[in-house]
Amino acid sequence: MVRVAAIGDLHCSKTSQGAFQPLFAKIAEAADLLLIAGDLTDYGLPDEARVLARELAAIHVPAIAVLGNHDVESGKGDEVRQIVSDAGLVVLDGDAYETQGIGIAGIKGFGGGFGPRALGPWGETIIKQFVREAVDEALKLEAALARLRTRHLIALLHYAPVQQTVEGEPLEIYPFLGSSRLEEPLNRYPVSLVVHGHAHRGQLQGATASGVPVYNVSMPLLTRSFSDRPPFRTFEVPAGGDAAPASAPPKPTWQPAPGNAPDHTFVGSAVGERRSGERRS
Repeated sequence: MVRVAAIGDLHCSKTSQGAFQPLFAKIAEAADLLLIAGDLTDYGLPDEARVLARELAAIHVPAIAVLGNHDVESGKGDEVRQIVSDAGLVVLDGDAYETQGIGIAGIKGFGGGFGPRALGPWGETIIKQFVREAVDEALKLEAALARLRTRHLIALLHYAPVQQTVEGEPLEIYPFLGSSRLEEPLNRYPVSLVVHGHAHRGQLQGATASGVPVYNVSMPLLTRSFSDRPPFRTFEVPAGGDAAPASAPPKPTWQPAPGNAPDHTFVGSAVGERRSGERRS
């Protein structure tokens, strides 16, 4: 089994020096791999990225991330990405990455809303451009998933692909928290697990229409939900094996872990999950 830790919405600022090193050290002890679901920085400033780069020195396991909306706020997303990449963080943007027998497809994602209330490409050009951005992100995710050849696939996003994990946020901002268009590729590939951030006041878990588990790993949400433990989640994913057939994703059957397993551990047929663990999104 590969222990995969996940967290999002770090919002590292210029004054965050030393704030993340203890957390990253705990993650390195608890996991073999770390996923960061966007909003690495607060305002997308290179100085914030440099602070985070120094904090990342405490992580001694492979770390993979996507950018979030905060990371592009100042128009310096490419520079932010380069700084943290130079510190060893793998930043995905429509890319496929394989490590320890697990395939990871990562995108930032975009908004647009969910289900029948999702925004459609009708009317003004600016509306069509907004919808097109979500479509383009979904296409990037699909292309990344198609390139992976591992049995277990993980999708790493910032924006939510399902409405369930944003519920609890004000209804008025649902269209800015995610898009059902991001769910479509997840239902066409054998994805074992999806993690995202962005919805600080959302729900911890949901699922796609085909049963793929979706987890909101926003750090503010985890801090409130699990106040007695560090704010990250850990998932146990079987490593290696031949590539899975290109069919519908597996539907995990959750079972309580044996009595000697770590606290709050669940083991399923596809992936087991161990939980560890106000500001704008």
